[in-house]
Amino acid sequence: MASTPPDDRAVRGRRRLERLWRAGTGFLGSPLALMGGAMTWVSEHRLVAALSNAGGFGVLACGAMEPDQLAAEIGATQALTARPFGVNLIIMHPRLEQLIDVCGAQGVTHVVLAGGLPDRATMARVKDGGARLLCFAPSLAVARRLVRAGADALIIEGMEAGGHIGPVATSVLAQEILPHLREVPVFVAGGIGHGEAIAAYLRMGAAGCQMGTRFVCAEESIAHPRFKEAFIRASARDAMPSVQVDPEFKVIPVRALINQATRAFTETQLDVIARHRRGELSYEEASLAIEHFWAGALRRAVIDGDVERGSLMAGQSVGLVRGVQPIAEILAELVEQTAMALGRDDQIEAILAESAA
Repeated sequence: MASTPPDDRAVRGRRRLERLWRAGTGFLGSPLALMGGAMTWVSEHRLVAALSNAGGFGVLACGAMEPDQLAAEIGATQALTARPFGVNLIIMHPRLEQLIDVCGAQGVTHVVLAGGLPDRATMARVKDGGARLLCFAPSLAVARRLVRAGADALIIEGMEAGGHIGPVATSVLAQEILPHLREVPVFVAGGIGHGEAIAAYLRMGAAGCQMGTRFVCAEESIAHPRFKEAFIRASARDAMPSVQVDPEFKVIPVRALINQATRAFTETQLDVIARHRRGELSYEEASLAIEHFWAGALRRAVIDGDVERGSLMAGQSVGLVRGVQPIAEILAELVEQTAMALGRDDQIEAILAESAA
């Protein structure tokens, strides 16, 4: 049997892609159902606007911003793009209600609530402000509960992601949730950096995918050149979760590139815990010392370029980052890879049909 020409396979793959992520593009209001993961200090107005202008869906990282700072950042994004974008809010923020109101007042179309499970009042406040609501779901049971409470879409993110992570791999979450939840669009995140993975999750029922690490080295990213260079040099094995040396002193797992700071963090834990055991520090003082180790570390790395003493939060897909590229070029590559992967499906079906004949 003659093989299918690559151009024909890409065309058919693109048609299949458009069908598979139609729910995602319709929900986001963007040509591509590819969301930008919200990364503090990185996902600011320039990168977010560039992502939306190129056909993807940018998401601002509010992080620890005050309401007036968020309002300014939303305004700066709106000045650069007329296309939809979202705002990621951390539910533990002490002024969460005011931040939600800022989003409503400035006409933000989509709000992502992250960092925990939101209560119904918070979810209702987002929707009453006119935005579509996305929530993170760590399990099928929680996903169903969030949908019942009013979530318009869900994001499932596995432990391959950068930054704060959970205990379950993306592939396992996808198998647990995607076959059983069809009421709302579900976007998959964590360790995605190539169109083959996007195609696989779309086949399983995902409405689209979210990526952060893949966009850090975009030309439009304000990340320091040394921060970008660290990503380009890194392999997947360099992005490791933070180490907890004693179960009595909890450490929230954060995936980042190994550097002097990650090694110093382990040494600091050992030293602080030893001082606690000797009675030199109370439990509260020791816990606070461990918790404060990373204060300001992400900004030191992203903005100041201190890649040894700062935090290099990165997902395992960092091994797929090859260089600095315009955001439009990154998206075009991902779409082409996805289309080619989906285009092979027709060829496989034809081979199977011929074999059965």
